[in-house]
Amino acid sequence: MVEGRSGRAFADWLAARPESFRDNVQVVVMDAFAGYKRAAARQAPRAAEVLDPFHVVQLAGQKLTKVRCRLRRETAGRRGTRSDSLYRCGRILLKTESPRTDRQREKADEILADPANGPLRLAHGACKGCPELSVLGRTMKKRMRDILAFFDWDNNANGPTEAINGRLETLRGIALGFTNLGNYVTRSLLHAGGFRQAIQPHLR
Repeated sequence: MVEGRSGRAFADWLAARPESFRDNVQVVVMDAFAGYKRAAARQAPRAAEVLDPFHVVQLAGQKLTKVRCRLRRETAGRRGTRSDSLYRCGRILLKTESPRTDRQREKADEILADPANGPLRLAHGACKGCPELSVLGRTMKKRMRDILAFFDWDNNANGPTEAINGRLETLRGIALGFTNLGNYVTRSLLHAGGFRQAIQPHLR
């Protein structure tokens, strides 16, 4: 566990590893934060850089959400509330077709069929025509090599790491924050099962 979430923190951690370690790094899977990409390129230049597929989909979902929020502000002059259909449909629109219930499909169709929600319909269908998708397009064009590298390095994704991070997010919420890194590491290992083999050796 490394203190800090910046590209500098990642670069310093890599720089502190032996040269033999860095030379043996074959692939670095990361999110879209440019700081991690710069750190990997500088400290492990031989490694393939892969943009995690979950974060590619997440980028698209974030732009869809921005379109939805922008439309709400433009039509109502304020942020959405629970009584607003555009506010309530946020999670539904981020789902693909198959996991939606019949009621959710009807709600999504109703929202997308509204002429006032044209940009949302365009973004939902991944078509051209709204500024948020222009930003997404530039990002994907810039990182296209990293996105496609996933298919060259099968089964290299951040899924297990993100699963652990999700549990640690819960831990940070329970603890209301940590100020001591050592205590945080210990609590994280306990929370995520990192001490299981030491505490319960019969589970090995």
